[in-house]
Amino acid sequence: MEIRYYLAQFVAIFSELIWLAILIRVIMSWIQPVKPTGGFTGIIFEVTEPILSFFRRIVPRLGMIDISPIVALLVINFISELLLKIIL
Repeated sequence: MEIRYYLAQFVAIFSELIWLAILIRVIMSWIQPVKPTGGFTGIIFEVTEPILSFFRRIVPRLGMIDISPIVALLVINFISELLLKIIL
């Protein structure tokens, strides 16, 4: 029983960290729209780019608006909830 609890905690915390990193990336893109090269912004970029690039290939742009982060956040939330229901 405890292993399932710890696994559920890991899934919940991991999905929240990824969710937060994507949200920070979106806010950073409003402030500094260029590709960061190092430091905190570089870490955020390196963590989120594989996820966002996947969704950019699937989700079409709406003019100048990139909605791939919104879709990514929704899918991450859905997968996290599904995994938590399976684990618990």
